[in-house]
Amino acid sequence: MNTLSIDGWRKADNDSKSIPIGTLQFYVSEVEHLRLERAEEELQRSGVRDTMIDADTQTLELVMPDGFGPLSECKWRVYIGGEEQRGQFHLVGYSVEDGCLIYSNAVMVDLLG
Repeated sequence: MNTLSIDGWRKADNDSKSIPIGTLQFYVSEVEHLRLERAEEELQRSGVRDTMIDADTQTLELVMPDGFGPLSECKWRVYIGGEEQRGQFHLVGYSVEDGCLIYSNAVMVDLLG
């Protein structure tokens, strides 16, 4: 379906600033794409700001930037944003090595093929 290469960020804790870590590469399967679309529709209906859904790590094929190990608790954060108030998502997880938050830049759900 969609292999994405997107800038990634690391945030050590709530009080620290996010720092760029390089490019995350991951695969969004058709099933995951449909789950993201359903989440967007539910957010539009409910007026809720955002939601987190578990990412299927069996199909994710996540490739981390050099120097970064695997992630745990991988989730999609889906939210409504931008001028058009459309669904956007990004990958969120925690470094297995040090527990820091790692996340990707956002992508519009509509951009998935």
